Amino acid sequence: MAEKNTKSFILRVDSETMNAIEAWAADEFRSTNGQLQWIITEALRKAKRLPKKKKQSQEETDI
Repeated sequence: MAEKNTKSFILRVDSETMNAIEAWAADEFRSTNGQLQWIITEALRKAKRLPKKKKQSQEETDI
């Protein structure tokens, strides 16, 4: 199973924006952190900035 590496960082957000993110997260049944990750991932996907996924090797597909 592939292991996901994550990095932590501090993000400063004004209170109005944070309140909007928290409300959106609650509406989507996500944590605030999960909502921020989703927002960032979606923005990267739409901008075609996500790295291409590596195809599984033939050995892994033969299992």
